[in-house]
Amino acid sequence: MGKNDFLTPKAMANRMKAKGLQKLRWYCQMCQKQCRDENGFKCHCMSESHQRQMQVFGQNPTRVVEGYSEEFETTFLDLMRRSHRFSRIAATVVYNEYINDRHHVHMNSTEWATLTEFIKYLGKTAEEEKQEREIQRQIERASEMFNAGDEDETDVEKKKYEDLSLKRIKQAVTTGGQARGESSKHMFEDEDDERGEKRKRSGGDSERRSALDELMREEEKKKERMNRKAYWLFQGITVKGVVREVIDNYVGEIEMLDSKHVLRVDQEELETVLPQIGGLVKIVNGAYRGSNAKLLGVDTDKFCAKVQIEKGVYEGRVIKSIEYEDICKLA
Repeated sequence: MGKNDFLTPKAMANRMKAKGLQKLRWYCQMCQKQCRDENGFKCHCMSESHQRQMQVFGQNPTRVVEGYSEEFETTFLDLMRRSHRFSRIAATVVYNEYINDRHHVHMNSTEWATLTEFIKYLGKTAEEEKQEREIQRQIERASEMFNAGDEDETDVEKKKYEDLSLKRIKQAVTTGGQARGESSKHMFEDEDDERGEKRKRSGGDSERRSALDELMREEEKKKERMNRKAYWLFQGITVKGVVREVIDNYVGEIEMLDSKHVLRVDQEELETVLPQIGGLVKIVNGAYRGSNAKLLGVDTDKFCAKVQIEKGVYEGRVIKSIEYEDICKLA
């Protein structure tokens, strides 16, 4: 039997040593090779295969370390979910179970130097996820309350307009009846009296119109106070690209028009965009926030635009002066 054969005592002893856990500082993650002493690790580092792996690592070291860190975190949490799903356990116990696998991702190849740092990272991540969920729940509750309030306001507004319309019809009928009665009684009076009567009727109509305009102005002021927000991003508008998603009201996931890359950009770095005359815009702030409208014209001196709302309760309403910052082009 040869000196280095498979069944020699030395070969068997070497295999028995290799089965157990070795020192972490003598393990090469890039080559996935465990050395038993410092001299063996030094020889491995001088080998040609290790040099090739280090060239690969040198091209993008951050990406390699992040990949190992993600794999370590995923495997560690999976083991904890499988083995200790409903029990409280020390992190060192889970780590000892994790490193029983000889081919696991070693911690010296991750961004965490110690197990304590890794556990602190997990705690911080869990706390951030908890806060994000709580913020999302608050946003959803606020959105439901806003929608409910908007629906109630819409119903009230519709009722006001219906009552106002009925009132105007009754006044018109009453005025017409009185005019017919007076014309039958004073059929042969002078034309001056008829002209005076016409002036009175026109004066009454103008008063009613002014009252209606005043009512509409009050409602717009109320809606302006309710719908004026510090944030204005909406899904589907065009800024530097198309906003695909809005995160926490102030951050947008934007798909660039040319490169199609998706970036996360804060609204402070963005500006609204106007389409050509006749194009569609989204009203992103103010009284009619969230409505789609058609751009009818622009006033470059006053930095305002004229738009007509397309759909919804206010369909057909023309807003004669709305600021550039309150409207944005729809994709």
